[in-house]
Amino acid sequence: MEVTNRYITTKTHIDGAPKESHFELKTEALALSVEPGSNVVIVKNLYVSIDPFQINRMKSQSSSQKSISFAVGIAPGEVIDTYGVAKVVASGNPNFEKDDLVVGLITWGEYSVLKEGTILNKLDPMGFPLTYHVGILGLSGLAAYGGFFEVCKPKKGEKVFVSAASGSVGSMVGQYAKQLGCYVVGCAGTKQKVELLKEKLGFDDAFNYKEETDLQSALKRYFPDGIDIYFDNVGGEMLEAAVDNMNTSGRIAVCGVIAEYTDAGKRAAPDMLNVVYKRIRIQGYLATDYLNVYADFISTTSDHLRTGNMQAPEDITSGVENIPSAFIGLFRGDNIGKKVVKLADE
Repeated sequence: MEVTNRYITTKTHIDGAPKESHFELKTEALALSVEPGSNVVIVKNLYVSIDPFQINRMKSQSSSQKSISFAVGIAPGEVIDTYGVAKVVASGNPNFEKDDLVVGLITWGEYSVLKEGTILNKLDPMGFPLTYHVGILGLSGLAAYGGFFEVCKPKKGEKVFVSAASGSVGSMVGQYAKQLGCYVVGCAGTKQKVELLKEKLGFDDAFNYKEETDLQSALKRYFPDGIDIYFDNVGGEMLEAAVDNMNTSGRIAVCGVIAEYTDAGKRAAPDMLNVVYKRIRIQGYLATDYLNVYADFISTTSDHLRTGNMQAPEDITSGVENIPSAFIGLFRGDNIGKKVVKLADE
């Protein structure tokens, strides 16, 4: 059997904010068959994760491209890989059979041809929506869990600040912190997002950073006794303001710096005297650094979801042709929660 596979590529390197004109929808004829013993698996993609870090792979150059295999550069015209959920349609790999649900590295397309060595695992949905396994129970969730518990080493009663708090990672960090008994404040970019944080996700308080003319003073207002933990998703001026308000022995987990991904002029310059004299620890990390706590992450998060103690805000768009606009929207702050594109019915 042969199908038409539609998929997205970049037309050129992207050194700045992404635009629709940077992307192209391509088509190819794809035979849904594999040679026995080839270990190739062909899957029909169901849901794909849309993540801002991918912009660094699309640049003509970025230091991140040399750091780890899944961050390597993507050349114009190349297939773009991403985390997602799919269904096997043909398999030469004895570990996978037709109709198996799988999760791992698939592509920005309707079908993916996955060679041996690709990160791919059978998926047990555990009674949750498949989209949860792209976000809250996927790498976004692991980034939140590993960053908060392993990097920040939180204690009950500590004061926690989360930037980009309505995003896929920040929304989970705030909820983990509340479950532990911390005081949590988040920032976001719209009134709707601020209301979500306070009314649905249980943050103690939240503010719209776009309405603040002085971020340092804003954080002083929300944290009169200082910040113990800052979970950073944005970098730039927010990191500078947070450092100025940190308590002695404060911890900063740097999960992302989205403000700096498309504008190098917004690069953070925190007051290093504060870092030294307050003995502040600033640590960058990647979700895959904490695969050793994956079982604990899944168990803890699943329990919180089943009891209703945690919510999974999602922002789902349909259609492969809408992947570029979904991606571009991340940098405008269009999404609330985990951004996912649905490519096929389950």
